[in-house]
Amino acid sequence: MIMKDQPRDLIELTIPAKADYVGVVRLAISGIATRMGFSYDDIEDLKLAVAEACTNAVHHAYRGEGGEISICCNLYVDRLEIEIIDQGYSFDVSAVEAKTGPINGRIPYHALRERGLGLYLMKSLMDRVEIKGDNGVVVTLTKYIRRDEVEADVDSPTETRSH
Repeated sequence: MIMKDQPRDLIELTIPAKADYVGVVRLAISGIATRMGFSYDDIEDLKLAVAEACTNAVHHAYRGEGGEISICCNLYVDRLEIEIIDQGYSFDVSAVEAKTGPINGRIPYHALRERGLGLYLMKSLMDRVEIKGDNGVVVTLTKYIRRDEVEADVDSPTETRSH
């Protein structure tokens, strides 16, 4: 019997730290989330948040020097936890968060990424985001499965009862 706090399965993927492979990760996350029963909107949120975390690792962790990014997906009964792990340069999360601030229409779009927009985006799309950076960076993204709130024995809209 699997406990609710124990992962049912672990899926690991390692990619070169190159932008060309971020799409592969998005496809894998989409497949995993679909199999787990996530809604379309939640799958899109997962793909976007994971792509942002991987893109950050590609551009900031290795600074063009090459390396690898590991993606570990822990599948729980009620959630998906995804760790994006690099062994590149670490950063001060609180300093990036402090720069994020409100989005100002006068700031050029290309400058928004440098202000921590990716971190803000991940936090907006996920239920929980944890970032640890000692030797490299580990970003943990958690998304809970939202099951239908309607009970299974409730009539569907196409079924009617005679009263």
